[in-house]
Amino acid sequence: MAGTLAKLSCVLVMCMVVAEAAMTCNQIQGGMAPCLGYLTKGGTPTTGCCTNLRNMVNSATSTVDRQNACKCLKAAAAKFQTINPDNAAKLPSYCNVNIPYKISTNTNCDSVK
Repeated sequence: MAGTLAKLSCVLVMCMVVAEAAMTCNQIQGGMAPCLGYLTKGGTPTTGCCTNLRNMVNSATSTVDRQNACKCLKAAAAKFQTINPDNAAKLPSYCNVNIPYKISTNTNCDSVK
């Protein structure tokens, strides 16, 4: 169950997040596991959540990498409904991470640059 929720949280968060091409979907999703509590219940994201989010954003190497990460996470999020979309949208702001597009399952990953 926790792995499933982690995948969902990653989808919502990581639709806006980038990752290295060498990272697998499982690695991307696992990296966002510390955000799960915040994404489902609100409150304040953990330091580990924000650190992992920042690291993933900073690891972007190309448009293709960002689009693939978005697609991977979006697909995982589609399987779960426990993530609060408002919490996901606010995560970059809480973590002081600049993500130039809206965190949402409705994001068109092909438009991510």
